[in-house]
Amino acid sequence: MQFDHDLQSIQEMRDAVKRAKEAQLKYLSFSQERVDEIVKRVAEAAYAKSLELAQMAVEETGMGVVEHKKMKNEVGSMVVYESIKDEKTVGIIREDRVNKVTEVAYPYGLVAGIIPTTNPTSTAIFKTLISLKTRNAIVVSPHPRAVKCTVEALKICQEAAVKAGAPDGLIGWISKPSMAATNELMKHRDVNVILATGGGALVRAAYSSGKPAYGVGPGNVPCYIEKTANVSKSVSMIVDSKSFDNGTICATEQALVVDRNIKEMVIREFKNNGAYFLNADEKALLEKVITLSPGHLNPAIVGQSAVKIAAMAGVAVPQDTRVLIAEETRVGKDVPFSIEKLSPVFPLYTAESYEEAKEVCLKLLNLGGRGHSLSLHTNDDAVANGFALEMPVSRLMVNTLSSIGAVGATTGLTPSLTLGCGSFGGNITGDNVTARHLINIKRMAYGIKDVSVPKPSIPSMTNKKAEQETLNVEDIVDQVLNQAGSNAEVDPKVIAEMVNQVIQKISN
Repeated sequence: MQFDHDLQSIQEMRDAVKRAKEAQLKYLSFSQERVDEIVKRVAEAAYAKSLELAQMAVEETGMGVVEHKKMKNEVGSMVVYESIKDEKTVGIIREDRVNKVTEVAYPYGLVAGIIPTTNPTSTAIFKTLISLKTRNAIVVSPHPRAVKCTVEALKICQEAAVKAGAPDGLIGWISKPSMAATNELMKHRDVNVILATGGGALVRAAYSSGKPAYGVGPGNVPCYIEKTANVSKSVSMIVDSKSFDNGTICATEQALVVDRNIKEMVIREFKNNGAYFLNADEKALLEKVITLSPGHLNPAIVGQSAVKIAAMAGVAVPQDTRVLIAEETRVGKDVPFSIEKLSPVFPLYTAESYEEAKEVCLKLLNLGGRGHSLSLHTNDDAVANGFALEMPVSRLMVNTLSSIGAVGATTGLTPSLTLGCGSFGGNITGDNVTARHLINIKRMAYGIKDVSVPKPSIPSMTNKKAEQETLNVEDIVDQVLNQAGSNAEVDPKVIAEMVNQVIQKISN
């Protein structure tokens, strides 16, 4: 009996989860030394296949540049490994001998890894490494357009892990992915945490699954070239960054904001670095290619070269063109150049002042990149600090390539291919996600402070009871007068004074 694709996909996912759960229970008993050896072997195996996997990814997806995807695979394997190799993730990881608190790490259990089509092999390697480092198992749902290369990366990791002594099944995947299987994977009772990298709808599904989830939002990254910047150096880096893997990294610069008094110099340097400036007619043609409907990016341009995108719009450009630029004044869903484009296409905004530059950057972030990243080129520390304090982003790259700087290649940021957007972007963290995000910590605490717990006091009478038991002087006087009769010569004041004296004696 032939089952349809969705049913086959769901069954494959369930089988992979079952194997992964069984393997993870065995993996729980592994020492830090055994875990670290497995992680090292997996990183080395993936690194050795960086070029092969890059070629597969470009061939299958039709996106990006082989040499650049090779670099991303190297970052996702050995650079990530170097950043986590010395972390303690098994057993006792910290001891505070002064306060007598001991911290013990324990894993989530089973990780659901959702992989994008833009960075399929590097993200798969990265998520596998941080899962294994923390004694978690992982089951991956590849993007349908990047199945072969993603699964091949996982097979390389799985083979190396098993050879190093890891339980078979610790790394699993869906070779026939479907949205139905991905949704069920995220909701599966045996899945304990989700690492979701992909489109907005997918990330929202991860957060609504009822599971702990690390999701990331879009990165409509503004790039402000401030008047004190080293224009020649800055422009060279920006073009290198924007054309890196044809703009497929979500932290890549998406829009240029330039101070008026250096604008002409900036334009000249961009032209010297392979940029093509579109005239009004060419800009109009390209707008129709960037979006097919307002606010919706045309997936056909994602990860394509500037020359190819220009040809799609019917615009003739030199064959050595690296980026396409058009001057822009507006920001909005109905302004194609202002959205996240994931391709080497730039709008250029002119700022008359520092305040206007901030305003334009904020509009761009509010359009679709809140919480992600911002790129800044300046030699004024006050400007950099001002942006760091005021911009709603989780990372700000200064005087470097934003695309690879955000993932830790040119900065001191934690090497990662999952970049959190924090509360600005509706994410649980603004960190570069890494191994420490996949462990929980329990704490053992000894008593170090003596306290005296007071005993409860004897409860006082209620107001009602007190009222009932209070001697009423006037009532007593009235009773004495009645008993004495109306003819008796009695002074009420004298009697009242006598009664008060008696009550005081009784009270004392």
